[in-house]
Amino acid sequence: MRARIDYAAMSRRAAMAAAALGMMALSACGGAGPNAAAKGDMAMGAPEGAKVTVVEYASVTCPHCAAWQEETWPQFKAAYVDTNKVRYVFRELPTPPVPVAIAGFMIARCAGDAKYFDVVHGIMASQNEWQAGVNPRDTLFRVGNGAGLSNQQIEQCITDEAGLKAADERAKAAIAAGVDGTPAFMVNGVKVVTPGSSSGASFADLAKAVDAELAK
Repeated sequence: MRARIDYAAMSRRAAMAAAALGMMALSACGGAGPNAAAKGDMAMGAPEGAKVTVVEYASVTCPHCAAWQEETWPQFKAAYVDTNKVRYVFRELPTPPVPVAIAGFMIARCAGDAKYFDVVHGIMASQNEWQAGVNPRDTLFRVGNGAGLSNQQIEQCITDEAGLKAADERAKAAIAAGVDGTPAFMVNGVKVVTPGSSSGASFADLAKAVDAELAK
């Protein structure tokens, strides 16, 4: 029998935070925040303290984030992350449907640091399944199973009180930092926006900002 995500089992604290976040109507392209390391950061590329740090605030349920992931991430990763020219930091900011986003991020963390980005990217890449009528639960379980988690482990993961509290704290920290939209990008603490873009900052704009910092 397939395990079922029971969102009603989420803690009251996390559910209330989810409702509050859902009412914020987060939009694409926007936001700002500090460049300093934050609790719960997931990172790739250069080590902490690198000359250039690029921070992305995003959600696994945000279609604009998924578009950036598909259109821009491969080129950006090859040019700056794989070469260790920058430290790329990913920060979670759940967007509607918030319970699905929170569950997705928790599954990614339960999969372990080595598989975190695989799960996040896998969920983003599967968003079109929901438009076709697939239950998001099925997507989360499929991606989680692909990362080596059993259905029982996934159930335990998404109902873990400590995990829910940590997810709540990360979301509050993002909002407190002034982030009001996803995806949001900062290069050494300075917001990078591409006017008119429906998928976040363009590679050209990010590269311009990164290269300027590297040249200092």
